[in-house]
Amino acid sequence: MDENYSTDQMSDDQNDQSSVVKFLSTPDAFGVASDHVEIRETHISLIFLVGDRAYKLKKPVDLGYLDFSTLDKRRAACDVELHLNRRTAPQIYEALIPVTRDDSGQLSLDGKGKPVEWLIKMKRFDEAFLASNLAREGKLTLEMLEALAREIASFHTAATPTPNFGDPKAMGKTIASNQQHLEGFEGKVLASDTIKALQRKNGVALQTAADLLEKRRSSGYVRRCHGDLHLGNIFFEAARPVLFDCIEFSETMGSIDTLYDLAFLLMDLLHLNLRNGANRVLNTYLISLEMKDREANLEALSLLPLFLSVRAAIRSHVTAQTAQALDTKSREGGSTIQSDAQIYLDEALAFLDAAPNALVAVGGLSGSGKSTVARALAPNLGPAPGAIILRSDELRKRLSGKGPKNRLGSEAYTETMTRKVYDKMITDARIVLEAGHSVIVDAVHARPDERTALEQLAGELGVPFVGLWLDVPTSAMEARIAARVADASDATIEVLRGQLSYDLGEITWKRIDASGGLEETVRTASSYLD
Repeated sequence: MDENYSTDQMSDDQNDQSSVVKFLSTPDAFGVASDHVEIRETHISLIFLVGDRAYKLKKPVDLGYLDFSTLDKRRAACDVELHLNRRTAPQIYEALIPVTRDDSGQLSLDGKGKPVEWLIKMKRFDEAFLASNLAREGKLTLEMLEALAREIASFHTAATPTPNFGDPKAMGKTIASNQQHLEGFEGKVLASDTIKALQRKNGVALQTAADLLEKRRSSGYVRRCHGDLHLGNIFFEAARPVLFDCIEFSETMGSIDTLYDLAFLLMDLLHLNLRNGANRVLNTYLISLEMKDREANLEALSLLPLFLSVRAAIRSHVTAQTAQALDTKSREGGSTIQSDAQIYLDEALAFLDAAPNALVAVGGLSGSGKSTVARALAPNLGPAPGAIILRSDELRKRLSGKGPKNRLGSEAYTETMTRKVYDKMITDARIVLEAGHSVIVDAVHARPDERTALEQLAGELGVPFVGLWLDVPTSAMEARIAARVADASDATIEVLRGQLSYDLGEITWKRIDASGGLEETVRTASSYLD
């Protein structure tokens, strides 16, 4: 193969892919024993599925934000796609291979002659394990979402900072582009009044967010991210989440704020009414970050309503485009997609009407069920996707430089370290509340001054405060501790017995009998939050 062969000088008819597509539509092209080739089509690619492999061919299109109009440009885009996706899915992105034509006009895969097209060769995976399919079937568990959040946190930590991108003007251009696309469907697929209302609120939100967006960029939180991180671009392999099909065709669209990257997944889960899952993803993501990055992302939570809104608006006009295309071909199915496009638009507007925030504390001795209750309350508290949980057990381990499941020694439970943990929870609670989000502080809160400090913080910031104290018989707490598996808490039955000797002082928080079922306990706790 002549590596110096240039195709930028090719005539337009050589960009006609019809003969290549016809060739790739037959199993013989791939030299495998198969009776058919399945073809998937998007607006920019054709994907040929044969045997246990998939081959992606980029269409010769120029859409402004991407340009695949020449063979050299398509090859370059394939190179970038292969490189970027190997960051998260090296096991499926295998190689870049040419479709060649010899002197007789015969097409081959990586054969003699000059390349006339380029393909990305990928290993196929079981589509039953796509996160989008699992979600629709009710099989996307909270444990799987926790693993996904940790994977994304690790990916974002390693991603390359791109400080030349992601400033407030870039977000402004995205919003303006959304508006232009939405207006193309105004009065036909999408409601005119909602589009206009979104435009007004976007302007206010962007102006409010500008300084923090710039701070995030200059601090290194704009990175070469995934860019298209929705459920359809995630699958699970042996219970491990794999991110694939990132944006490769635009540095601008791929070089974004890490929290904006995460927002696509959060929005997708919220759209499917998986609010518990969205809340679990956000909380797991935050606690999985290094402490410095975690604090910066707590502050950046004030950007989340805008990020969620922009993501929903993108989905709205893309879905509207699909509805219009279906309506052109056949009215069957178009109305359902059209309705979904409007739902996305309504959600985009609703994200900017953030619910009021609050500070909630859940206290009680080890084994009383604090963390379980906190997780149950969090999704429905404050702005989407719910409250940030500050759990003393998790923070203690992060401050000790350990993972959430690592056991800590006695040196991590000194009076000095415990005070450091509680001080950190107060500091973090302040950051989250000032960012406009709700907080649930999950800790024993055995000392009166620990409880008072939270009430004083809420009063200082002018947010509602609710303190909940869980009462459970000793035997039930011992049984719960004994049954724990892979939990962040290091509490043992011996630790509990030590706590039983504490002088708790007067407990003025709402006391809840938490000895019954979780549903009853959460219902009682929720009544106090109302």
